[in-house]
Amino acid sequence: MTDKIIELLKQSGADAWSVTDKITEGWEFYFIKHQLDQNRVRDVEHITVEVFKKLEDGKFIGKASEEIAPTASVEEAKKIIDALCVRATFAPNPYYELNKEKVEVENKSIDVPKMAQDLIEALQQVPETSGEDINSYEIFAESNKKRYVNSEGIDVTVTYPKSMVEVVVNARNKEHEIELYRMYEAGTCDKDHLVKEISNTLKFGKDRLDTKPTPNLSKATVIFSTNDVEQIFKWAALNLHAAYKYMGYSKWELGKEVLEDVKGDKITIKAVKELPNSSENYAIDAEGAAFKDMYLVKDNVPKCYWGDAQFRYYLGVKDSYIVGNFTAEGGELTEKELRSGSYLEPVEFSDFSVNPITGEIAGEIRLAYLHDGNSVTAVSGGSVSGNLNELMKNVRFSKELKQYNNVVVPSVVKLENVTIAGAE
Repeated sequence: MTDKIIELLKQSGADAWSVTDKITEGWEFYFIKHQLDQNRVRDVEHITVEVFKKLEDGKFIGKASEEIAPTASVEEAKKIIDALCVRATFAPNPYYELNKEKVEVENKSIDVPKMAQDLIEALQQVPETSGEDINSYEIFAESNKKRYVNSEGIDVTVTYPKSMVEVVVNARNKEHEIELYRMYEAGTCDKDHLVKEISNTLKFGKDRLDTKPTPNLSKATVIFSTNDVEQIFKWAALNLHAAYKYMGYSKWELGKEVLEDVKGDKITIKAVKELPNSSENYAIDAEGAAFKDMYLVKDNVPKCYWGDAQFRYYLGVKDSYIVGNFTAEGGELTEKELRSGSYLEPVEFSDFSVNPITGEIAGEIRLAYLHDGNSVTAVSGGSVSGNLNELMKNVRFSKELKQYNNVVVPSVVKLENVTIAGAE
């Protein structure tokens, strides 16, 4: 069907076009405790078509997109494409061009049953007790085959694995019971990582049962040691997104240090083609641009904007792409060295958010560990807040790194003078 659609697009009068054909073979398992409740196999195909029309003598270009069912007839597909050519004239943008550089890829076979088996075995290896256990979990293992074709001559097919695990754990004592939810995404299965993460969640659940109110600390040193660290580095990466820059959301300039009077560690982030076990290891971005290794920011100095073809074209960025994987460098101090003195270590938030435009951070504490240098107290309630544009001037990154699916970041980030609103 894809080839028929391509022929229709060539005859349609569209000034440019693209087709993405994605086929997914998925195995799904739903467990209550460790008893299989149900399972199924998915084999689905989605074909998405984009049509572009030039407007006002090429000063502007409009785009419209829609799915065409793989079971559609040629007449049905033609009707949709003709309608897209009309709709594309309703939403003009300044002119831009699609990616042109052709990509050669090497694809590997994917064993979906083995992926699913590994994920199930990992969940069964998590140590449980009568007080903390797994309530239920859902496992999704996929093999994806995606073909991208556009009017500029790109025609490339990539295959890649993707997995997801959703877990609900319970912790209880004589007085009450709580529930925690987690979702883990990856390529194939990293058993050790999955077992360790869920084991930590069980511990957090146990500690949540016996907490004291977070004291009103006003300003305090805060250590982040969970996947909330991702949000801090994604703030930096998004400030180099071509769309953010073009629309004026980001003030970061290439070659100009982003923070002044820095006394702590400096940010270095590198986009990379592949990461072990990442769900983003598929050689090209959604618009057919090739993945490669490149620095986004090095020692607080921006090196490259990234993002979709439209906004890269507006900024004159030719050799970039929509980043899938990235790694951040650590600092000179170890985790042990950073964990000294008094500090608050939040590990559970109702939600931890970082505003990518303003740099404001905020999170309501569900569980944190208050270290006073001699003892550790589990606390709950209150919140953390601050602005990364100031806090990152004194930041410290651990030497050790940790991977969360498609990103690698320092395992510990230490910020000074974070605002802590207590629950007392």
